Amino acid sequence: MDPQYRSPSDIHPCLTYDDAPAAIEWLCKVFGFETRLVVPGPNGTVRHSELSLGTGVVMVGSPRPEANRFGPRGGKGSVATLSVCVADPDAHHARAVAAGARVVSPLRDEEHGARGYGAEDLEGHQWYFSDYRPGAYWTNAAPGGAR
Repeated sequence: MDPQYRSPSDIHPCLTYDDAPAAIEWLCKVFGFETRLVVPGPNGTVRHSELSLGTGVVMVGSPRPEANRFGPRGGKGSVATLSVCVADPDAHHARAVAAGARVVSPLRDEEHGARGYGAEDLEGHQWYFSDYRPGAYWTNAAPGGAR
């Protein structure tokens, strides 16, 4: 896909839902989001998805206990992650590690084209820093002029 169709924002909320497929359907039907990408996981789960509304993008996924990500009803860990696009994930990772950040997922190349890592902030909020900008795998241009 042409990079001109990628989201203009550098921060993309990642929401965890106990029933991610139902949440995606509901967000589209009720709030008017458009499904742009769904990466299925095992047993009917969603590993990664991208939904757009105007120029905004949210990513929705199923719980991942190994990453301490649970749906809002679980009350066991993080229900949302902030995904932040950085120019150089390796340098960003090195800086965070040197400053004492708690890395919760190692720096790696992801199946959806990103290179990044996950970390928790001082109160346990989940952050994912990578070179990924939603839109790379969309099959059509975003509505509302998102680029």
